[in-house]
Amino acid sequence: AMAALPLLLAAGPALAAEGAHSLSLAWALPFAGVLLSIALMPLVAGHLWHHHYGKIAAGWTALFLIPFAARFGLDAAWHEFTHVLLGEYLPFITLLLALYTAGGGVLLKGELVGTPATNTALLAVGTAIASIMGTTGASMVLIRPLLRANAGRRRKMHSFVFFIFLVSNIGGSLTPLGDPPLYLGFLQGVSFFWPTTHLMAEFLFCAVLLLAVYWLIDSWAYAKEKPGAAARVPATP
Repeated sequence: AMAALPLLLAAGPALAAEGAHSLSLAWALPFAGVLLSIALMPLVAGHLWHHHYGKIAAGWTALFLIPFAARFGLDAAWHEFTHVLLGEYLPFITLLLALYTAGGGVLLKGELVGTPATNTALLAVGTAIASIMGTTGASMVLIRPLLRANAGRRRKMHSFVFFIFLVSNIGGSLTPLGDPPLYLGFLQGVSFFWPTTHLMAEFLFCAVLLLAVYWLIDSWAYAKEKPGAAARVPATP
């Protein structure tokens, strides 16, 4: 599906170039189709999706690109395609690759006990650093300590759900390094610190609220564990 992204994003520059009245919302339907395919097809048609996701993404892409070329011309379609591919998609993928590689090379060692306080602290740290090293990097660095700390617990699924909410999403709200959509905005001229100055209050509200809710849920789940369930687990790669 990521292969289709540069083609689908071409609607944005074209819309700006031709005027807001030139492209209707119908032009966004292929992009919506890609998003729905990513969200639903692994659940309802997993075998088909895993074996043919590239073809499905290419089909949605063609549904946008062919009508676009027919209406605005091959030159316009090619211009938008190359502009988005070279000016937005490649920098975007390069950033993700760099954060993934750097984060994947960091191993935090130590003995952690999966108590509510420890788990909440891990989520808070991950949320705080996600805007500095990216949600991808922060997730890569902290998921393994969280897994090790809770290896002995039976009720732990909620920890990873909140990890996705906080570290992998909300934590990256403050800089273009944090979330890819903010990075795309930065490439279009949005100030690097615009999210920091405009989203700090919302970031703190969501983060503090979710951390508090998580602590309550994890405290309840921890109380249901057998004594010694959260025993220390040796740090391993």
